[in-house]
Amino acid sequence: MQILLTNDDGIESTGIAVLADALADHGEVTVVAPAEDQSAVGRTLSDRVIVEEHDLGYAVGGTPADCVVAGLGSLCPDADLVVSGCNQGANLGEYTLGRSGTISAAVEASFFDVPAIAVSLYVPGGDIDFREYVAREGEYEEAIRATRHLVTNALGDGIFERADYLNVNAPVPAATDGEHAGMEITYPSDVYQLTAVGDDGDLTLRDRIWQRMADGAIPDPEGTDRRAVFEGHVSVSPLTAPHTTEAHDALSAVAESYGR
Repeated sequence: MQILLTNDDGIESTGIAVLADALADHGEVTVVAPAEDQSAVGRTLSDRVIVEEHDLGYAVGGTPADCVVAGLGSLCPDADLVVSGCNQGANLGEYTLGRSGTISAAVEASFFDVPAIAVSLYVPGGDIDFREYVAREGEYEEAIRATRHLVTNALGDGIFERADYLNVNAPVPAATDGEHAGMEITYPSDVYQLTAVGDDGDLTLRDRIWQRMADGAIPDPEGTDRRAVFEGHVSVSPLTAPHTTEAHDALSAVAESYGR
């Protein structure tokens, strides 16, 4: 199997290093990742990127979407699968789908008709400052286990005939030795709790859901990605790209009345 591995935390991050090592037993892994941290850039695309060789593979002076285009278009054109991650920090909810660089790399792969798996690590909040925190290798154990399981079992069973990519969120390993998380098929939560706090000239954009999770209470119902991870499960959301909906009579009536 030819695996293209990328991320949005940058090629120097721990998350991509541990996945590169873990997936080496499953096929030939080609790492094509941003030279610098490109978190939350969505599917931003560059006109031109500089590619340099790196100990892991190729460091790209661009975004995760750039890396997928460069990888599938030139550096690893025969890839059977794209894996994006492992991101430090969960990517949960509908509103992250267009913002996350990790997920955007998987979306970009879908336009090449290559199946993809986006993998993120949920680190519980509390006293952790996510701007300073660096997850240790051992904290990726459950994410690695889930990714290897999906790489081994998902490609040959028609799963990607119904989904373009899988959005995977894994918790840090359980405190009890030998206890592993279960895996739950989910859908992205529609809970949205971003706010802008401050005066007119100085606003802080804050996602209140993280504090609610740290406090031990979240509003997301059963079956959602956030609820599953919060309860200690590996969340797997099968998703499609592009995001479309069906035409309906009310909109058709508006179109028919245009120009009359």
